Amino acid sequence: MAKTNNHLVIMAGGVGSRFWPMSTTEQPKQFIDVLGVGKSLLQLTIERFDDICDPANVWVLTNKKYFDIVHEQLPQVPTGNILLEPCRRNTAPCIAYVSWRIKSIDPTANVIVTPSDHIVTDPVEFRRVIRECLSFTSETDALVTLGMKPTRPETGYGYIQADLQDSSPRNKEIFRVDSFREKPDLNTAKQYIKQNNYFWNAGIFIWSVGTIVNAFRIYQPAISKVFEDMMPIYGTPEEQARIDERFPECESISVDYAIMEKADEIFVCPSDFGWSDLGTWGSLLQQSSRDLYGNVAIGDNIDFYDSRNTIVHATAAKKVVIQGLDSYIVAMKDETLLVCKLEEEQRIKQFVGE
Repeated sequence: MAKTNNHLVIMAGGVGSRFWPMSTTEQPKQFIDVLGVGKSLLQLTIERFDDICDPANVWVLTNKKYFDIVHEQLPQVPTGNILLEPCRRNTAPCIAYVSWRIKSIDPTANVIVTPSDHIVTDPVEFRRVIRECLSFTSETDALVTLGMKPTRPETGYGYIQADLQDSSPRNKEIFRVDSFREKPDLNTAKQYIKQNNYFWNAGIFIWSVGTIVNAFRIYQPAISKVFEDMMPIYGTPEEQARIDERFPECESISVDYAIMEKADEIFVCPSDFGWSDLGTWGSLLQQSSRDLYGNVAIGDNIDFYDSRNTIVHATAAKKVVIQGLDSYIVAMKDETLLVCKLEEEQRIKQFVGE
């Protein structure tokens, strides 16, 4: 399987500000150094695929207003591969657009679709899983999604129910999907993790471009027609103007609802490579290396005294001293300081008017 045949699609159009004050609607979390490692989540995302996909085959879907920051952070990606959505229409139209765009230059492409704002703590295992799935989809008409082995009864993720009795003859690590489940309540989530065939839905997909295009033609003909009609103008100066005109016609729908829950050849690859979607400060606390008392320091010269389960993000501060806090968020950016109870994190937007 040639590396030149692999294409990576990074969905980077999110406008959330859940890591305020580090992130805002003008600079969402995918573009910031959440982990304090000198790289944004977007840069860490593309880095995971260095040995799998050439930069010339990387595609970034984003909002028009984020073009400059994407180009600045990913200079190795051709500017023509940064596709600009004129409005938000969820993941199905986004994926359809880039699928037809890739098909116009490489009808035999193998494609990975990934969010831009997740983290992976075991990139070696991650790449192994991706290669296994790419090999599988290059030989079949399968649509594959990755399922994360759950570590807790999480109510913030959707779940994938796998038929673990029905692995593929081509790859014993890949199984048919029985069903997709919505984000559950706590009791239901507890029931899921008692069983071994429920996995978190990470929103990472692998398929051939021909397979996903045909799936859109069958299950979403209206969306399919929008992008099929534009085949003659992909890669020309007319493309953006036509996208601006036609993209808003598409129904706002996720690829899970539009395709994955309807198609027949749907498979899941159960995986365990230290994944998190980093949806909250609390999830960052859980995912990070903590001291003996459960504290996390992101930045230099941060000292804790008599504090527990507290996360401090202050990469630009000369010195930070925290005393007597239990389960708090402390985050500083420029001249803005946030001090908030972890349990009140959902109210941050209300506090700051984001």
